[in-house]
Amino acid sequence: MNVFKIKNIVFISLLFFCFMGCSQTNPKNLAEKYPIIPTPKKMTYGTEELHFKSFKIQPTNFENEAKLITDFFKTNEINTTENGLKIQLVKQNIAEDMHNEGYKLTISDAITIAANSDKGIYYGIQTLKQIFRKNKDKGVFPKVEITDFPVFKIRGFMHDTGRNFQSVGQLKEQIEILSQYKYNVFHWHLTDNPGWRLESKIYPELQSEAATTRQKGNFYTQEDFKDVLAFCKERKITVIPEFDIPGHTDAFRKALQIDEMRDPKVRPILLDLFQELMDLADAETMPYIHIGTDEVRNDFERVSHDVIFELMQLIKKNNREVIVWKKGIVVKKDSTSINQLWAYHEGRKGHRFIDSRSNYINHLDPFAGMARLFFQQPTRQPKGDALALGGVLAAWPDNNINHERDVLVQNPIYPSMVFYADAIWNGRAKDYPEYWAKLPAKDTQEFKDFQAFEDKVIAHRDLFFKGKEFQYIRQTDKHWKLLGVLNHNGNVEKSFPVEKEIKESYTIDGKVYTWTDTHPGATIHLKHFFGFEAVTKERQGTYYAYTNIYSPNDRIQDFWVGFQGWSRSGGRRVGPFPAQGDWHTTKPKIWVNDTEIAPPVWKQPNLGTKTDEIPFIDEDYFYRSPTKIALKKGWNKVLLKIPQDTRSWKWMFTCVPVEVTKDGFREVSELKYSTKFENK
Repeated sequence: MNVFKIKNIVFISLLFFCFMGCSQTNPKNLAEKYPIIPTPKKMTYGTEELHFKSFKIQPTNFENEAKLITDFFKTNEINTTENGLKIQLVKQNIAEDMHNEGYKLTISDAITIAANSDKGIYYGIQTLKQIFRKNKDKGVFPKVEITDFPVFKIRGFMHDTGRNFQSVGQLKEQIEILSQYKYNVFHWHLTDNPGWRLESKIYPELQSEAATTRQKGNFYTQEDFKDVLAFCKERKITVIPEFDIPGHTDAFRKALQIDEMRDPKVRPILLDLFQELMDLADAETMPYIHIGTDEVRNDFERVSHDVIFELMQLIKKNNREVIVWKKGIVVKKDSTSINQLWAYHEGRKGHRFIDSRSNYINHLDPFAGMARLFFQQPTRQPKGDALALGGVLAAWPDNNINHERDVLVQNPIYPSMVFYADAIWNGRAKDYPEYWAKLPAKDTQEFKDFQAFEDKVIAHRDLFFKGKEFQYIRQTDKHWKLLGVLNHNGNVEKSFPVEKEIKESYTIDGKVYTWTDTHPGATIHLKHFFGFEAVTKERQGTYYAYTNIYSPNDRIQDFWVGFQGWSRSGGRRVGPFPAQGDWHTTKPKIWVNDTEIAPPVWKQPNLGTKTDEIPFIDEDYFYRSPTKIALKKGWNKVLLKIPQDTRSWKWMFTCVPVEVTKDGFREVSELKYSTKFENK
């Protein structure tokens, strides 16, 4: 055999070896192919992928975590063999980890997860699961080195099941997602005016239909509660149960036939109920008890501060930490409670606190709300400390619902979990209140940072949320020109020259108006309902929005179109609902290629604002059937008119093409945006 043939054989053999055992690629490409959320603190991708058919976990003290890996691989039809890929779980200090939850993950020719605790090992496994891929009968990982740790002790999510019951199965589905993104707290709001949702064997009348105004007969048995606790514990998640007293207690008072919370009978009943709750789990499993105390607005809800303090003492006697809402009842003798902050409220001086300000999912738009969760700095400082414990993302869909799944359909629960996961694990070096209601300008570093994270979110949506309610598509490639604010003198139907001709500027009532061209995003807040920085500070007037959309062919395209988005909270808080033939009471309009697009045929027109017991059906763009719009081949001109009056709470618009698939909502990638007046 000549030398040339030998060299060829060697070369081909090397190629075959690399193909079977690893594949060479650019580290940047590997980072894009294997995105991790939350983003690890230190991460170095290699240039190869690791392919394997089987695995072998080395002897370890982390037996429960080893079983998790085994179960995960077996689910993916990869079994253990003596000569399989070696996996080591090693106890090792992670010096940077302030909360004993850090880990190191190394994937080379073997896999090593090192941590000082089972929690650290568990989070390393969650990262491992995120970057696992299957190629025919083989598992695939990127070669990578990661050191990671959280900067906040509490990283949580809250559900209000007092107002709207959710089954144990639906809660577990969401808790599983929380664990995937390294949350460690499930705050369970168990009581509210419509129902007392945790079984009491001392006072069974609390679960009576007479006491319950929504989803009658639906409550969690004590065994259900223990089941959820055990499910969470396996996933390193602590349950914080909340009985919200003395406000939000209509069901409590109806059940026990008590007119006022100051009735002497209330004190011993509350002491019994909280003791019964604490008897369901030991202090290590359930170290926090939340007693609410917020929104005591009626005289019949008030109690003596001594009653609240006695409850606190009972909880402390059971070796638990007390959590209260702030703003809530302030008991002067209380020096140790943890304050959970909501709205704009600050904590009491010297008290530990949990941040839930400005991140209520029931108020969030699926697009603009994600910018807030990404740019908002949890606790308003870069990382946690002895007082700043962390944050809890909260879902308060106050209104009645038709089906339990509507909580997930009508609120961007899953997108919010994913966006907030990065902020609460890593913290934010700087707070950006200027971006709580809008995306940064497209040429800024902040915009590029959001865009890069959005890429990861899109990848995770497609990998891990197939068939689930994930109401987010790419929005950083959508751009708008805006013109306003034009004075309509209280007449929202007033027409302006923009509707007749599109040009660079207009002179109206002696004032020159020019388009601004710095507005990316699928939803644009013109004035934010909580007063966050947006486009204008004016209370009313008319704006116009303009863009062009390129289509490669003639088509009927699904669009999400909406104006004056509705919070799923406290009735229809954007004012009364419109009549048939209107997008909203403020008379907004949309034209595509100079053809006006008709609004949906509403299923519940003309509803008033205070309609808490009438469930939402089609009010918001992301849970009604998309609007079908004819696009021609080439560029299509899109013009929106968005007036505002003093009756309405929100001033905003959404207009984005969307594809509805069996797996969920997806981008229409072949459509392109441009704000140029002349496109070729």
